[in-house]
Amino acid sequence: MDLNEISFENLPKAVAHLVKEIAEIKLMIQNVQVFESKAKSNPIGIEEASRLIGKAKPTIYGLVRQRKIPCYKYGKKLYFFEEELLEWISKGKKKTMQEIESEVFKYNHKNR
Repeated sequence: MDLNEISFENLPKAVAHLVKEIAEIKLMIQNVQVFESKAKSNPIGIEEASRLIGKAKPTIYGLVRQRKIPCYKYGKKLYFFEEELLEWISKGKKKTMQEIESEVFKYNHKNR
């Protein structure tokens, strides 16, 4: 529906179109929320964690021993949550020169 065509006569049609669009948006949001809750609620094993973060299993075991990677242990088996692993990766972000320069600029102007 073209928004330029809205008039009093086709107002019911425009409202119906908006209701349909809102329903589609709500469905999309619900699907994202379900996906996010599944990512947190379903633990994955070391094989999946290895594929997710792109590291070999021995490397992951080393990170676990050093307590550098979020994990859970039940018995002799390790478990991970995708959301936590992705957050762990994002915390290791290296700042760009532009970001560093921006922080220096803000710091210098704040301390004048």
